[in-house]
Amino acid sequence: MATNLALDPQLLDQVLELSGEATKKAAVTLALKEFIARREQKKLADLFGKLDWDPSYDHKQERSRS
Repeated sequence: MATNLALDPQLLDQVLELSGEATKKAAVTLALKEFIARREQKKLADLFGKLDWDPSYDHKQERSRS
């Protein structure tokens, strides 16, 4: 999908330099993927301390060997 965006040229230059990507498209794609990954990691990190764990749960017992 073709999209026209008005990007900050200084930010784009920084992304190109830091990423090592050869093209603007590759650099922006990488930046978007890393943004998504960080947000997903933050969602997981926010769950710490909010989940109840069953100390008697045995994950090995749940494995199927058939």
